[in-house]
Amino acid sequence: MPQANSPSRSGNINIRVALEQRNLIDQAASLCNKTRTDFILEAATKAARDAILDQVLYPVSAERFEAFQRLLDSPPEENERLRVLMARKPRWGK
Repeated sequence: MPQANSPSRSGNINIRVALEQRNLIDQAASLCNKTRTDFILEAATKAARDAILDQVLYPVSAERFEAFQRLLDSPPEENERLRVLMARKPRWGK
């Protein structure tokens, strides 16, 4: 398996996996020219960041989110200036 330059590491994470899972991970790591450890750490770190960002960026109750979705799905209010703008022929089309 290829060796990648990795930052200094001082902690351990031990997991047990099925042989099929390990083989799949090894195959993917090899295709990415990464070690198993680097591949797993990168995938786990990305998943952890995504999970945290989902909570940090979207701290909204289910009710507020549903209200927001209803607003997005509702038809827009009449806007005369926008209607005129959209009816105008663009300069590049003249």
